[in-house]
Amino acid sequence: MTAAARLNRLTPYMFLAPALLVLVVALMYPIGYMVYASFLDWRPSQYISEAEFVGFRNYINLWNDEAFLESFGVTLKFAAVVVSIEMVLGVGLALLLDRKLRGMAALRTIFILPMMIAPIVVGLMWRYMYHPTVGIFNRTLKDWGFEPIPWLADGTWSFIAVIIADVWQWTPFIFILSLAALQSLPQSALEAAEIDGASGWQKVIYIKLPLMMPVLIVALLLRLIDAFKVLEVILVMTNGGPGLSTEILSLRIYRTAQEFQELGVAAAMSNYLLILLMLLTTIMFVYNKTMENRAARLRAAAEEDL
Repeated sequence: MTAAARLNRLTPYMFLAPALLVLVVALMYPIGYMVYASFLDWRPSQYISEAEFVGFRNYINLWNDEAFLESFGVTLKFAAVVVSIEMVLGVGLALLLDRKLRGMAALRTIFILPMMIAPIVVGLMWRYMYHPTVGIFNRTLKDWGFEPIPWLADGTWSFIAVIIADVWQWTPFIFILSLAALQSLPQSALEAAEIDGASGWQKVIYIKLPLMMPVLIVALLLRLIDAFKVLEVILVMTNGGPGLSTEILSLRIYRTAQEFQELGVAAAMSNYLLILLMLLTTIMFVYNKTMENRAARLRAAAEEDL
């Protein structure tokens, strides 16, 4: 092989080298550092080189830690509930508003406003609205003759309260993605369904939703990842309380590192969360590939009918 041919073969890798270097330094090194720290009994007062190596002790001890297990359960329940509600509301609103309406551009802007607000501000805003005496919710209930609700003082109600706040902030995200997916659907598929006499619901169930599924899977994955990592809103609203009723795993990690000064244990918790998110991502990508193939077959069938 000549020198010129060898250089031509290496040229793509030379262009990729800077990006790969940035990826290794900015992504892989911090992850490797966290994995290494999880095998140590490391305190903030120590250099990491001075910490005692304890192997898998941090990982094993966590499964005997009732607070960690409860936080893990709260995280799973919180993510499942908020993402399910947001997907139903977001997709439903998109289907409802997928038509030419006057002022639709302004309506979309209003819908995405909650996403633009800083999480700290969202937490403070909802905390004040949930205030037991001067909050808008309890004042309204009192005016209507009902008893006030202990929104942030009762475990069940506080969990419902943080769910409402998260749904309010992130349903617009699902709505915007779903509406974009709806408006990019091939008209040929919908026209073929109309020719075959399909009703509005049949078009939604058998045409629109299957063709939207690749986008919906991505939206679902993004929201699941974010729901597992949410911190600021819950920290400001309830600080994980009362008790551990709203303490999700990211808040337990924060407390373990900041309050309990156990950096190695916090790193082990973070790795458990990372593994869980990687599994979810892998499952979603495989399912998304299946849905993309199905959508492609539906498009091809619609074009053949025409």
